[in-house]
Amino acid sequence: MKNYVIGLDYGSDSVRAVLIDADNGKELSSSVYWYPRWKAGAYCEPDHNQFRQHPLDHIEGLESTIREVVKSSGVAAASVKGICVDTTGSSPVPVDKHGTPLALLPAFAENPNAMMVLWKDHTAIKEAEEINELAANWGGEDYTKYEGGIYSSEWFWAKILHIVRTDAAVRAHAYSWVEHCDLMTYMLVGGENLPAFKRSRCAAGHKAMWHEDWDGLPPKAFLEKLHPYLAEVRDRLYQDTYTSDQVAGTLSAAWAEKLGLTTATVVAVGTFDAHAGAVGAGIEEYSLVRVMGTSTCDIMVAPNAVIGSKTVAGICGQVNGSVLPGWVGLEAGQSAFGDVLAWFKSILMWPLDNLIAESELLNEAQKQALLTEAERKLIPTLARQAEYLPLSESLPTALDWINGRRTPDANQALKSAFSNLSLGTKAPHLFKALVHAICFGSKKIVDRFEEEGVTIKKIIGIGGVARKSPFIMQTLANVLNRPIAVASSDYAPALGAAIYAAVAAGLYPDVATASTQLASAVEAEYYPQAEQVEKFKPLNADYEALAKFVETITAEKLAKK
Repeated sequence: MKNYVIGLDYGSDSVRAVLIDADNGKELSSSVYWYPRWKAGAYCEPDHNQFRQHPLDHIEGLESTIREVVKSSGVAAASVKGICVDTTGSSPVPVDKHGTPLALLPAFAENPNAMMVLWKDHTAIKEAEEINELAANWGGEDYTKYEGGIYSSEWFWAKILHIVRTDAAVRAHAYSWVEHCDLMTYMLVGGENLPAFKRSRCAAGHKAMWHEDWDGLPPKAFLEKLHPYLAEVRDRLYQDTYTSDQVAGTLSAAWAEKLGLTTATVVAVGTFDAHAGAVGAGIEEYSLVRVMGTSTCDIMVAPNAVIGSKTVAGICGQVNGSVLPGWVGLEAGQSAFGDVLAWFKSILMWPLDNLIAESELLNEAQKQALLTEAERKLIPTLARQAEYLPLSESLPTALDWINGRRTPDANQALKSAFSNLSLGTKAPHLFKALVHAICFGSKKIVDRFEEEGVTIKKIIGIGGVARKSPFIMQTLANVLNRPIAVASSDYAPALGAAIYAAVAAGLYPDVATASTQLASAVEAEYYPQAEQVEKFKPLNADYEALAKFVETITAEKLAKK
């Protein structure tokens, strides 16, 4: 009997499952489930940076996608040896003492504060500032030092602190909190003993200030200075954490029946999507894997002997074993990448959506057909026209901070901006400026790694943007002045999760060996064009100048509050 493994990858908008041949990495079947409540905009207030998701979107998606890949592949249930879940993060969920999400209880079924707080939720900017102030000045260990030295509103403790200050009912009933990747894994193994459950090293180390140096999470003496609840809940969280090559348990009888599998199927410890994606792309020393979707995560690994106790300033953490067990995983990223272009698309679609809806010249079927066509063609048309605009000083300059800045030096209070607009500026000019902005933001990350002594010899792009936009990828190669390889897998994070599952199931001795055998091939490579590289230098200088100006006025504005 051949062996198969399943990777389950939760993104911001959908979850996808892939069933992989554990001998060669071949994808036999895949399935995608779009979150219906999220798609309808439920529980979110974008104007207030509130982005919440109902756990039912994820539970229903889990059952739908895995059942589909098992059924459509036709493989025997007993041949599926392992499952691993990866998710966005930090995306914590409040739970009761049994580990049940509060949002699944009748009293909290429609309360956004009882939902999963999605990674892109920035309602906790004030709380993140407090954590940073305390870490720097409380007189003890700086618990942010292995997370780049700046704690973000996108992360675990800041989000919990904001929720418990905002909602007394949630505070009273939230026995504990779990990251999204831990929640789904806990459910699959039966969810009967939360204190004994194996929590993700990746999630804890990069987002919750967990580290071996202080034997786990920050101590109660530190947390209670932020809020008594944080000190109280620490006792109901975890001490130890586990890498994703480890076994969290096996499928419970209930979930085995729902999914069409067996209780012998191993469930690996959960992880984050970008880290799994790096494994799926075949990460190795000195390579930077860019997971390019709505946001970006930039992942590297370094040997313990090389990184030692050195801390890399302004990134999103360095954690032993978060990518490859035995290696230190380094994470950086942009809070918006594809989201920058999606925002611009929504701006341009607004007149169409509203004017066509009121048209008396078209029937309803024609209206819908026209809108569907416009939405499908808008970005490709903009990209095609923007590509041929010359690189000149007349181009607008934009910032990529439409959702704040993650790296380098997290600051979610920052906003995007345009400069150098004129009467000659048209939609393709603005689109090109935004493409430049996300590429210049990427360069800041590469520069920071190298300034901190982390060598980058190879860049690999994965995700929808990397595979679907030659214009953006060529621009990025020119801005970075480096070749960029693109992984061929449609679902590199899910593939990486499947690789972890294969190791946890005992099919390979370690992740590095499994990745060598199963990781994605390269389908394209972009090389810098010398003439274009030179033309981008003054445009990058304009970006730097605008960024400095916006940082200055933002700091002045915050100081007046």
